[in-house]
Amino acid sequence: MIRPKILVVDDETLIRSVISDILLPLNYDVIHAANGVEALERTLEYSPDVILLDVAMPKMDGFEVLRKLKKNEETRIIPIVMITAIYEIQMRVKALELGVDDFLAKPMDIMELRARVRSLLKVKAYNDHMRDYQKKLESAVFKRTEEVRDALEHAKTASFETVYILSRAAEYRDEDTGSHLLRVSHYSALLAEKLGRCSDEVEAIQYGAPMHDVGKIGIPDDILLKPGKLTKEEFRKMQDHVNIGSCILKGSNSAFVRKGEEIVLSHHEKWCGTGYPKQVKGDQIPLSGRIVAIADVFDALTTKRPYKEPFTNEKACAIIRAGCGEHFDPTVVDAFFDTFDKILEIKKRYGD
Repeated sequence: MIRPKILVVDDETLIRSVISDILLPLNYDVIHAANGVEALERTLEYSPDVILLDVAMPKMDGFEVLRKLKKNEETRIIPIVMITAIYEIQMRVKALELGVDDFLAKPMDIMELRARVRSLLKVKAYNDHMRDYQKKLESAVFKRTEEVRDALEHAKTASFETVYILSRAAEYRDEDTGSHLLRVSHYSALLAEKLGRCSDEVEAIQYGAPMHDVGKIGIPDDILLKPGKLTKEEFRKMQDHVNIGSCILKGSNSAFVRKGEEIVLSHHEKWCGTGYPKQVKGDQIPLSGRIVAIADVFDALTTKRPYKEPFTNEKACAIIRAGCGEHFDPTVVDAFFDTFDKILEIKKRYGD
């Protein structure tokens, strides 16, 4: 069994010896310090359970020792008994203000000394228990938080994979789309971040972007896969994919799916108001739609489609510049070209 440690701080050797003679028979370890500086050193070295502290000492008085010990997070829970003359009221008030736990009056009564030490050892034991319990609780909370964070990240990853797979199914008939959805997703997240959107919105756009053409699942093959230019009637039917997509995604509790529906309905709108389905313009178009619009067009231009061969990056960029202020939001266009090196990195990483 570990014996309690009592630190006796007094500049008089006789007093330290007397206190030791009283406490040693009680199976306590008694540690001595002859001044305030030694008291701090012994406290850090031995971590005593109770400190008996005199006031008037050389080098550093008891009040300064008390102040330093109560200010230190590692030592503040150690009970400290200030030894003072019974008439020193002002000293007692000062000690209380500094956080002293108890007092012993000079001359000391043996029974009182033993009783106060026993009482304060119980206080120290309780403080130690609560501190250990708090540390265990904090550790458990931290561990659980990490587990929840890992589970959330796993769920997000699984959600993105599910969204990607289901969105991919909508474009499965078009063999030339390849990794189009992944590229558009990452292009869009990059642009949203560049435009200063918060991390939650960046993530929602990243997860929602792959759903932008989910409504194509309802478009007939002879229109979707037509190698030549669509007639006006065919183009009108192709436009229906945004409404089909909205119907598929409508009513979801998932923030990602709701963002996906927003993107479905807005990524074919144009900055000048001549897009579809609602012909809204400028800032009336949700930012997510304005972002995905340029990400989708750039990827469509630079990849092979049933109706065209891939354009060079230079030609695609020229088309986007020409559409600035007409098709595309100028601010998003600026963000696109400001991050173009990273756009090309994504294009290479997720190449078909």
